[in-house]
Amino acid sequence: MTVTWEELGWERLAAGVGRYRLPGWDCTAGLVLGEGAALVVDAGSGLAEGARLRAWARELAGGGVTHLALTHPHFDHVFGAAAFADAEVYGAVGVDAVFTYERAELRRDAVRHGLPAPDADEAADALAVPRHLVSGEWTLDLGGGRQALLANVGPGHTAHDLAVLVPGEQEVVFCGDLVEESGDPQAGPDAVPSRWPAALDRLLALGGEDALYVPGHGAVVDAAFVRRQRDELAARFGVS
Repeated sequence: MTVTWEELGWERLAAGVGRYRLPGWDCTAGLVLGEGAALVVDAGSGLAEGARLRAWARELAGGGVTHLALTHPHFDHVFGAAAFADAEVYGAVGVDAVFTYERAELRRDAVRHGLPAPDADEAADALAVPRHLVSGEWTLDLGGGRQALLANVGPGHTAHDLAVLVPGEQEVVFCGDLVEESGDPQAGPDAVPSRWPAALDRLLALGGEDALYVPGHGAVVDAAFVRRQRDELAARFGVS
């Protein structure tokens, strides 16, 4: 029997496209199904959470997860990545340096935000540099006419922000934390505030007016919401 998105607690966004709101930090994980291939967008905050996402994705796909895209290098989005050992992993150029040289800070940030120290240690030790680094755009062919476009649209929320566009009758854009709905956008020490509004301009150009925009945290939004958040960020940081 084929399991449905809803039976596993996922939100179906379009044919073969869905997302899950993970508990704790209300972080989004996405899933795009092709023919004999499946793309997961973001991996959760630890190895156990990543393993749950992988298991759910396998049920929905009827096979293994072949691709993993990491939208940005924050623990709640990447610390589950090692659970996808058989997948081809993608990230924006520069994520490799963060994973190589700033692993200890990622671990400290996770513990500061409430991840148990043993879980943070395990995830940080297992974190591997993505094999594929995206500098512009990269189209994935997932089979059966399904494609996903990975776009390096940052910097903004971080210096290494990747968005994922899924074309179709209903286009879907996974935004990472460039867009947040359940709270104000978070600008930490690795943010690039002066360039964040321009990153959202690129995001809107990517998806257009009719796409569904999936924030890194919170409910799915439309282009008008993204545009308002872009203008609020521009005012907040004193840029145009």
